[in-house]
Amino acid sequence: MSVDIDTVRRVARLARIAVTEAEAEAMQGELNAILGFVQQLDEVDVSGVEPMTSVTPMTMKKRQDKVTSGNIADDIVANSPATEDHFFMVPKVVE
Repeated sequence: MSVDIDTVRRVARLARIAVTEAEAEAMQGELNAILGFVQQLDEVDVSGVEPMTSVTPMTMKKRQDKVTSGNIADDIVANSPATEDHFFMVPKVVE
């Protein structure tokens, strides 16, 4: 896939980037190089590769899905300088 200059201008407009004519021509070459690299990645056979969370084998840490004693809202907001109905009160910062 090859990117033409009109596509570069359109991408720049969508990204809200001001691009001069010289910059657009340079970006055209860069985008074509990036798309060429992505096209090379598409040729790699990954049919036997399992998805992984890290480059080192590890299991994901999961918490127990169990019911706990709730109703500790008073303990949660105990150190807050101002609370109301178990909610933190903060000063208004936006008019």
